Amino acid sequence: MVTSNLRLLVLVSSLTCVAWASSISSLVSRQLFDSIFLHKDDPACPAKDFYTYDSFVQATRRFPAFGNTGSLTTRKREIAAFLAQISHETTGGWPTAPDGPYAWGLCFKEEVSPQSDYCDSTNTQWPCYPGKSYNGRGPIQLSWNYNYGPAGKALGFDGLRNPEIVSNNSVISWKTALWFWMTGQKLKPSSHNVMVGRYCPTKQDLAANRTAGFGLVTNIINGGLECGIPTDGRVSDRIGYFERYANIFNVDTGPNLDCQYQQPF
Repeated sequence: MVTSNLRLLVLVSSLTCVAWASSISSLVSRQLFDSIFLHKDDPACPAKDFYTYDSFVQATRRFPAFGNTGSLTTRKREIAAFLAQISHETTGGWPTAPDGPYAWGLCFKEEVSPQSDYCDSTNTQWPCYPGKSYNGRGPIQLSWNYNYGPAGKALGFDGLRNPEIVSNNSVISWKTALWFWMTGQKLKPSSHNVMVGRYCPTKQDLAANRTAGFGLVTNIINGGLECGIPTDGRVSDRIGYFERYANIFNVDTGPNLDCQYQQPF
């Protein structure tokens, strides 16, 4: 019995070491994080001091496959792609900004001047709560009741009654972005599966030219507004972030960066 217990202890210790070694912090140190987001805590940024490194690392523990699937190159490329997409969603940069336009990610934690309350009243599975707005919040700018509802259910908060928590709680905010990244929805694959080579296109996907790559991730996130449009500036901005971050991680971007010839989902 003593021998069995000892073996169990060694096994648990080994698994703990493996989990620790594969932590996101092994690929994204605090120093690297700060070098990527040079201006996230600029006094001009509404999200100043909100998107902390510690909250990011804590949130990734809820999704252990993130940045931990495939080869080292694949892992780094996925992280770079995720950080690029959230940077575009929360950017405060401009063409002549200090350090360039792609050094200003994570500047905003909530959509500026939303044009609606983002309530899809036809969605009875995730009904809107009176007086609540489901406008973009957090790193991925989570939007619409049909995203807040399931995100809250998966992560343990009431997304329909308390959507504001996404812009008030840093850890939950990061978790919603990772939830959206890791979760396939309806006809859409997850961005995670696309970036780690697990995307299996259907006949409809092939007919719509939805080929694997960073451009497909853009299609997943906001294809209805940005894809199928030649040289869309928003798509180019996302690519600019990705190219900068891929260079920082010392990996290539892979093919199919844009979605200008893809049909939206």
